[in-house]
Amino acid sequence: MEKAKRKKRKTFTRRDFLKSLGGGAISASVVTSALGQEAGFSREGIEEIELYSKKKINLKVNGKSFSLEVEPRETLLEVIRERLKLRGTKKTCNRGECGACTVLINGKPVYSCHYLAINSDGQDITTVEGLAQGEKLHPVQQAFIEKDGYQCGFCTPGFIMSSVALLNKKSNPSLDEIKNSLSGNLCRCGNYQKIYEAVAAAAQATRRV
Repeated sequence: MEKAKRKKRKTFTRRDFLKSLGGGAISASVVTSALGQEAGFSREGIEEIELYSKKKINLKVNGKSFSLEVEPRETLLEVIRERLKLRGTKKTCNRGECGACTVLINGKPVYSCHYLAINSDGQDITTVEGLAQGEKLHPVQQAFIEKDGYQCGFCTPGFIMSSVALLNKKSNPSLDEIKNSLSGNLCRCGNYQKIYEAVAAAAQATRRV
């Protein structure tokens, strides 16, 4: 009796499992496609997306106009450092955390490592090299020297650019406003106190001009 029951039981093999998995996947794709058509979605729209391997852009960097071809994956940081050879903008963390790559785009501080080059088309960009006027340093640059606002120097260009953006917007910032404006910049040497003093000194010097 027990043997007869065992013979009647249907075994489920590995092959059966794989067959059912394949059938389920096919069914799911068919159902999804059908539902998409009912909802009014069409695959034709995919072909209408503009695809390109390179794109020509025009941008102004430190007052000079440039026209060049960039790939969709290229960042503004890569263009600035590798294509335009402006090495003052630092590539440090390269993931939008430290702020060493900060530049000004139309006067606003931006992490250039997270800003695609194709988005800079037609933009006005300023790097740390564009602050000085001939041999005369920008007040923020001068203050960083006088107040020892740097140590290893990797973060310094980013701090300077963020400070310039702050002083362009507010000529007499409080200490809290300085700290808040520089919160997106990290100093691994921990020289924050000297940096804050440098920004305050630059603000004072700017007001005297």
